[in-house]
Amino acid sequence: MSSAKQDARAATARVQAPDPAQYRPGRTITEWTPEDPSFWQTTGKKVATRNLWIAVPALLVAFVVWQVWSITATNLKDVGFGFSQSQLFWLTAVPGITGGTARIFYTFIGPMIGQRRFTAISTVVLIVPLLWLGFAVQDPTTSYTTLVAIAALCGIGGANFSSSLANIGFFYPKQEKGNATGINGGLGNLGVSVVQLLTPILITTSVLAIGSGQKKADGSEIYLQNAAFVWVPVLIVLAAVAWFGQNDLKVASTPFSQQKIIFKRKHNWLMTWLYVGTFGSFIGFAAALPLLIKTTFPAYSVATYAWMGPALGALARWAGGWIADKLGGARVTILSFVGMGASIIGVITFLPAGSDSGSFYGFFFCFLAAFFFSGIGNGSTFRQIPVIFRGQHLAGLKEGTPEYAKGLKQAEIESGAVTGFTAAIAAYGFFFIPAMFANFAVTSAMWGFVGFYASCVVVAWWFYARPGAEAPS
Repeated sequence: MSSAKQDARAATARVQAPDPAQYRPGRTITEWTPEDPSFWQTTGKKVATRNLWIAVPALLVAFVVWQVWSITATNLKDVGFGFSQSQLFWLTAVPGITGGTARIFYTFIGPMIGQRRFTAISTVVLIVPLLWLGFAVQDPTTSYTTLVAIAALCGIGGANFSSSLANIGFFYPKQEKGNATGINGGLGNLGVSVVQLLTPILITTSVLAIGSGQKKADGSEIYLQNAAFVWVPVLIVLAAVAWFGQNDLKVASTPFSQQKIIFKRKHNWLMTWLYVGTFGSFIGFAAALPLLIKTTFPAYSVATYAWMGPALGALARWAGGWIADKLGGARVTILSFVGMGASIIGVITFLPAGSDSGSFYGFFFCFLAAFFFSGIGNGSTFRQIPVIFRGQHLAGLKEGTPEYAKGLKQAEIESGAVTGFTAAIAAYGFFFIPAMFANFAVTSAMWGFVGFYASCVVVAWWFYARPGAEAPS
């Protein structure tokens, strides 16, 4: 080959090679091939890891905002708000409505806008309900309607999960998606425990207080506004870090017209059913448990115990994805529902009934088991989704062909959209579980959960786990 031809080919290669500058923080990335081992090891892994570890704390604090009412509501009567037990349960439930509804929109808008922009914008807007909450709780004459409105706005924090999970998945190759989404989702879920652990400490700290304290019946003073105000500067910092440190993937930018196909996919609805059982239980129990402890076993401290279950469930989510990679997602999902059903039957057994005062420690440890199995199921169901849609779109196609590449891209688009949509619908568990406790006897509500878990076992086995299943996963 002549020297001139070699020079020409080298020049062409330089033109076609991606510009390393586009992978810097704050840039929009136009070329992204994580399935290419060479690209992944030299460039992709570093960029994906940076984007992931900026997303995690932003998602964690978004969960803090979403769940701040689960603890705030337990203190309102102590400082002069004259609300009934049912009204307090409703205050903890309302963020579930707005969180679940906003997740539906965030699922499709997030990939259209990009990880960097959407993380920054969706983080900074959470300052508004926190400021309003901080001022409102200082005045016990604040109307119940106003508090409901604030709780509804706090619910928007829960929507960040759908956009974050859908976006982060695009950064990783298929063999690492489960671990990446497990880290993002699991550590993000820890925001539930963080708010339930720190709020009782924060509201008793006068040093951090902006505004006046609230007197309790025993003469002590607390500062409920701290539960809101302390997170405002944190949100500002996290939004700035996301804006300047993350990237938008052009390849992940998908118009709604390409995403809406999931509403015609049967497995979108089946996996939504299963994820309602896992994540819906996790987030609903997390919202309801503080008030459930306070009203059912008033001698025991909410601050001491309530945060433990959500923490265990959040960490188990990470483990659930890893175990599902080894044993198969459907099998682990079935195990999680059997474990949740048995755990809730245990909770029922230890509840007070008639002259029997029940057993708090039996009740609590069974609840811990329910959180653990829900976390395992959260991880395994999210592992199932990409496996199912890859199987559907790549069946019969030969790797390396244009048809295979097209099928793979469509599978990625649909997997991301289904991940976000299932998370959106499951978030309504935040609303329905406290609402059930507000309107039905606790025991009746618990038996309803057990029946639902039995239906989930049947769905997971028939469609995904049995020999000859339609979509083994």
